[in-house]
Amino acid sequence: MSEYYDNLETRSADERAQAQFESIRAQIGHVKTNTTAYAESLRDFEGADITDAAAFSALPLTRKSGLIELQQANRPFGGYTPGNSARYSHVFASPGPIYEPGYAVPDFWRFARSLYASGFRAGDLVHNCFSYHFTPAGQMFDSAAAALGCAVIPAGVGQTELQVQTIADLKPDGYVGTPSFLKIILEQADELGADVSSITKAMMSGEALPPPLHAGFVERGVRVQQWKA
Repeated sequence: MSEYYDNLETRSADERAQAQFESIRAQIGHVKTNTTAYAESLRDFEGADITDAAAFSALPLTRKSGLIELQQANRPFGGYTPGNSARYSHVFASPGPIYEPGYAVPDFWRFARSLYASGFRAGDLVHNCFSYHFTPAGQMFDSAAAALGCAVIPAGVGQTELQVQTIADLKPDGYVGTPSFLKIILEQADELGADVSSITKAMMSGEALPPPLHAGFVERGVRVQQWKA
């Protein structure tokens, strides 16, 4: 089994940079043609002009506050998607509120690479404690796990005793969720005398992972990786 998710990870730095700029140029043309928001914000820019990092850094940014205003004026996504919400399988509400589309294809958010780097492989059972309620995090990792060939326990957040019981019963191979919630689960398991040692790897996000907390997981035999946006 390969150490790498695919051969994109073994390219040279020059090959990677060339591919990235080719992709950026194509994407600029695509979004200008197919979305009203980018047609406006990128009206003075052409994909062919993006040949280096300096040119890329000159592209305009959309601030969170600006995105909220755009979405209020043009529901649901502010003109940043082609067509309307009917082509999407989900509409999520993140803090702001900011509304985000989801599409029912494997690994729509491209998180499978991160899970693979964290040691998850086909056939694993994943205990997913990211929220499935309103925000996209639970679905992001659910979709990624499915793309790797993993089964998922859609545990979400809360109900700590039920989390512990489920882990003890089903013996999942790994955990995805916030660091603090895994700490709570492990401490609850200790109090209940439950065996949750099947969890030997974890992909975490959504919070800081300070060194003492990281060390505590490692001492319990959990390999930990942190995903950062």
